[in-house]
Amino acid sequence: MNKQQLTENIKRKKTFLCVGLDTDLKKIPEHLLKEEDPMFAFNKAIIDATADYCIAYKPNLAFYESAGLQGWQAFEKTVRYIREDYPDQFIIADAKRGDIGNTSMMYARTFFEELDVDAVTVAPYMGEDSVTPFLGYQDKWVILLALTSNKGSNDFQLVKDEQGEMLFEKVLRTSRRWADDSNMMYVVGATQGKMFTEIRKIVPDHFLLVPGIGAQGGSLSEVCIYGINKSCGLIVNSSRAIIYADKTENFAQAAKEEARRVQSEMAAELAKAGIV
Repeated sequence: MNKQQLTENIKRKKTFLCVGLDTDLKKIPEHLLKEEDPMFAFNKAIIDATADYCIAYKPNLAFYESAGLQGWQAFEKTVRYIREDYPDQFIIADAKRGDIGNTSMMYARTFFEELDVDAVTVAPYMGEDSVTPFLGYQDKWVILLALTSNKGSNDFQLVKDEQGEMLFEKVLRTSRRWADDSNMMYVVGATQGKMFTEIRKIVPDHFLLVPGIGAQGGSLSEVCIYGINKSCGLIVNSSRAIIYADKTENFAQAAKEEARRVQSEMAAELAKAGIV
């Protein structure tokens, strides 16, 4: 999916919501554990319930890898299901890969050739040659970690060099030489507030993947005040607040209602910005 298609989906559906599929066998409703593939059964129900209100899904690989082969199979089935039944959805593999060039090449092959997702999250710490193998695929995206929402982001990302430039700012400025806004996005946590203003000075036209609303306490309105651009430029993720809104047999309906509530807020923000 290219940038124009992604932007058109946002305008058509009046939402920039990404539903995070952080599927934990210890948290899904108990009745699903009787299913042949509980993780996929849960994901399918969540996807069917929320697809009208979002433009992306983000399976977090850690949750699937923790379940061994069964988890990996559930991940593959989930991607295939979205691709076949909801082809307008943007699929993000939240894998946070990043290694030497040959290894990154294999990761890129896994996610873009074998699994056919649209985007993968990548850690920039090892530099350009660890990122460029992901950039050679048409209409596929690298989502580079820039300024995250966790408490430990202060340990490195906000450290300043002798010129007063913070590490995350250096990541943004340096990575602009590797790719442009047609195939690179950045992860910026919703809890970062006014820092979005500084980020938009450096990458005004790039999409930002924004985790941290809902369970992590980030504010959607604040993200939009400081981070929205002329074409939206935001994919805002919510995971636990949607997929675990209810743990009974009504879990899918509860997820639907929460996704619809967020979509309604997003539609208002898009209208306020003159995008729809």
